[in-house]
Amino acid sequence: MTSPRIEDYALIGDLHTAALVSVDGSVDWLCLPRFDSAASFAALLDDASAGRWQVAPIGGGRSTRRRYRDDTLILETEWETADGQVRVTDFMPVRDRSADLVRIVEGLSGTVRMGTELVLRFDYGHVVPWVTHSERGIRAVAGPDAVLVASDVPLSGRDLRTVAEFDVAAGDRVSFVMTWYPSHEQPPSPTDPDEALASTELFWTRWSAQSLVYGPHRDAVQRSLITLKALTYLPTGGIVAAPTTSLPEQPGGARNWDYRFCWLRDAALALQSLLTAGYTDEARAWRDWLVRAIAGDPAELRIMYGLDGRRRLPEQTLDWLRGFDDSTPVRVGNAASDQLQLDVWGEVLDGLALTRSTIGSSDDVWRLQVALLDHLTERWQEPDNGLWEMRGPRRHFTHSKVMAWVAFDRMIEGARRFDLPGPIRSWERTRAAIRRDILANGYDASRNTFVQAYGSSELDASLLLIPRVGFLAPDDKRVLGTIEAIQQGLTEDGFVLRYRPGASDDGLTGDEGVFILCSFWMVDALVGAGRRDEAEDLFERILTLRNDVGLLSEEWDPHRDQQLGNMPQAYSHFALVRSAFHLLAGEAGTTRDRIPIDTTQATKARAR
Repeated sequence: MTSPRIEDYALIGDLHTAALVSVDGSVDWLCLPRFDSAASFAALLDDASAGRWQVAPIGGGRSTRRRYRDDTLILETEWETADGQVRVTDFMPVRDRSADLVRIVEGLSGTVRMGTELVLRFDYGHVVPWVTHSERGIRAVAGPDAVLVASDVPLSGRDLRTVAEFDVAAGDRVSFVMTWYPSHEQPPSPTDPDEALASTELFWTRWSAQSLVYGPHRDAVQRSLITLKALTYLPTGGIVAAPTTSLPEQPGGARNWDYRFCWLRDAALALQSLLTAGYTDEARAWRDWLVRAIAGDPAELRIMYGLDGRRRLPEQTLDWLRGFDDSTPVRVGNAASDQLQLDVWGEVLDGLALTRSTIGSSDDVWRLQVALLDHLTERWQEPDNGLWEMRGPRRHFTHSKVMAWVAFDRMIEGARRFDLPGPIRSWERTRAAIRRDILANGYDASRNTFVQAYGSSELDASLLLIPRVGFLAPDDKRVLGTIEAIQQGLTEDGFVLRYRPGASDDGLTGDEGVFILCSFWMVDALVGAGRRDEAEDLFERILTLRNDVGLLSEEWDPHRDQQLGNMPQAYSHFALVRSAFHLLAGEAGTTRDRIPIDTTQATKARAR
């Protein structure tokens, strides 16, 4: 068997958690009942013995084709065999009371011998449940977890697995429904698979109908927006960076992290993308999550939080899992949550400024913003770990200083525009001091480029954000010089690296691929510089990195031509949306407002 590839997986979810389904019809990753719960299927990070659920023709093999139903999160996978053609439809109904995973097998032609193998392993493949059988299926229990599986065909036990074989002829339908519930509660009422399919399709098509997306990249952008909605934890509005942990940034390497949390740095990017696309309710929910999460002592601000705003995310390794493609360690939790990253203050205040100017905000939120800025006033001159969560020595990262400037700039603008209280003159003096500091220490005049950190000659992709946040104009010679320097010294095969790990002392061993997000940043920078054709060409190239159902991971390996890192990655998809809007607008505005797309065209798109 060939090793699985990250791009082999598609996503389904219920706005509380998500599952990854492989091209061979196996659900290899599912955490229940939440994104950040322990996995009940963890074959993604080991093998079938760590938990999976496969439904496929006997003999297995990769599917012939798969797709999402238009504007939904309903996955259809088809096989063409010597005996006939069959389709498996996978989805998770938007959570009402219980967590359901529904799989429907349909015969399309001939008669196909099918098989299912269910391997439930709670606690990341560590716990084998106690299974009992009934006429309709099975019940599995271990500790706090209980699962019911209802089946249209008889199920039997074999070697601590639940299996079945059955024939599907043209026109036949065989359904399976797996339901998770707390083991101390009564089992929920059965879910009708056909009714669940209809309601799930209705939910997603109605949600997609709200979109203002139009233009040549409409399908790619809408698929990204659906993916981002699927990464949203409905009860709180928090958006996880990815539904997975420990998918490697380097095959066989140790750069494996848990991304099932909410990063503050996503704030402005997420809000601008959602607001421009017409998803005001989602933007408001994300804003409200953000305000709740950061409430309290500004000195305790974290770079990331749990789905519900939880602050402590202790990191540990799961040594019984061998990792995806033998990449260890497998980590849960994230120690970077305790780092000092000064750019976060700027990201938060930038995002809150955007929501105040678009969907409104309260006086209480302004008071919180002032408290955050007061704290930053005392700390902006400190070294930090930087945007990329480097585990090496703290430094004066240029991007961190730029985002400190953004924090003061947005607060000055907000106070003036909305007549809000604050020491504006003092803020202006600090903003000017930060600007002088950046231009004196973060810019290399001899090379006409900004640099990663003060005293360093290294480049960093985050420098491409300088015009996007309004620190300098997009056609400023220093911005243009930085674009050229990054194109010449920080790319592989035309795609942009975050930085060069070997030269940047990030405290880790090994290397990594090109960072998909950073290539979108280059698209934005090129649009701003008036190099529209070049930007369009790069955008089209990045789109080819998506898998067959339109999903992007965190990174791309240009040598092996494969995705790397956790997937699907919210950062990558938000960046895709924003870059597409910049190309539509023909300009790259700043993060201060919605991207200025043609509202007439957007309204026509919504009407369609």
